[in-house]
Amino acid sequence: METPQAAFWNRVARRYAAMPMRNPEAWEETLARTAAQLAPDAHVLELGCGTGSTALRLAPHVARYVATDDAAQMIAIATERGAGIATLQPLQARPGDGSLPGGPFDAILAFNLLHLLPDLPAALAECHARLKPGGLLITKTPCLGGPWLSLWPLVRVLGLFGKAPPLRFLSPAALERRIAAAGFRIAARADLPRRPPTRFVIARRS
Repeated sequence: METPQAAFWNRVARRYAAMPMRNPEAWEETLARTAAQLAPDAHVLELGCGTGSTALRLAPHVARYVATDDAAQMIAIATERGAGIATLQPLQARPGDGSLPGGPFDAILAFNLLHLLPDLPAALAECHARLKPGGLLITKTPCLGGPWLSLWPLVRVLGLFGKAPPLRFLSPAALERRIAAAGFRIAARADLPRRPPTRFVIARRS
């Protein structure tokens, strides 16, 4: 069954793929920080891979890279772009319905995703279950708590008209509390240079 999140992204997938990247500096910093944590023999699962931009850069440097997204149109684009990368496996799947591959994985990546999930605690628990002991959860999350809460009525209205995906407003501290409550130890954190404030987190499975 198509979720509201998938319905939104399926509608905008081709248009989204054609848009220039908003903040390439923050993306490059995310890639560099993430690549430094991935060994050549690593098995990696990416959640919410979108059109596959991150997967295309990281997959050639690891043993296996499963790039998943809830939206079929996003996976279609990622598959087109990733043709020829032997270690890349695009897959339509999402946390919460049993469709994610079982693993275990050395690392799970979730970039610009956690604030969009309808059941964040369940998704984090599923990540924990699919990681090897000591495995890494690496995330980058827009944090819309604090003064950004003033945007909630606008986002709500846009969502009702299909112009914005459903999302949650998290502060950086609240985000990290959710990750820790799922059985992870925060190993590193950074605030990336973009608006809204975005928290990069590396968390290790306890």
